[in-house]
Amino acid sequence: MRYELYYWPMIQGRGEYVRLALEEAGTSYRDVAREEGIGAMTAVLEGASDTPPFAPPFLKAGRRIIGQTANILLFLGSRHGLAPKAEAGQSWVHQLQLTVTDFVVEIHDTHHPLGPTLYYEDQRAAAKKRTAEFWSERVPKFLGYFEQILAKSGGAYVTGRRLTYVDLSLFQIVAGLRYAFPRRMAAFEPDIPGLVALHDRVAIRPNVAAYLQSERRIPFNEDGIFRRYKALDV
Repeated sequence: MRYELYYWPMIQGRGEYVRLALEEAGTSYRDVAREEGIGAMTAVLEGASDTPPFAPPFLKAGRRIIGQTANILLFLGSRHGLAPKAEAGQSWVHQLQLTVTDFVVEIHDTHHPLGPTLYYEDQRAAAKKRTAEFWSERVPKFLGYFEQILAKSGGAYVTGRRLTYVDLSLFQIVAGLRYAFPRRMAAFEPDIPGLVALHDRVAIRPNVAAYLQSERRIPFNEDGIFRRYKALDV
């Protein structure tokens, strides 16, 4: 099956977690809006469907349309060896991915704490206050949790010896925080050596490494979830 991924063509965003899974799996897919423009994506969003997605990212797999990042990864994981085979293991990995999803929202809100419809320049003071709380309270809570899970796994990855889509997502979290907050992240990384090592381990996997060096990998930029604002990285 050749998948069709629908997401904004100019940012990594939430679609990147799906891209990483598709790339690691080595499966064929089209990044439709990047090939055909945003109109191709909005046409599907506005088209008749019994299971319409709320917003991108969403994935077409045959006649199925699957929305929400964690839900897409749940679908792909069991089909491409990126999740445990047992139902209990699949549920556990899905639970971890939902926790990643919660953290991604908090990352976004560092630069847009008052809402996404306002420009960053309209909420700088609130963003600075939110970012300070994010780094003092939320980053240690979330990344500390994943650091503990990884330490207890008994292997190189979150669930042990085999990589899952959650490992790919945690790679993206570390990479994104390094981009958006280089000073703060450098100071914090000694507290999460396991996640740093996981990032490096994922980055050299053949399919991931090839993707990172290709034009398919959209560079981080100030339109996505991870945004670098000097005033917030102090």
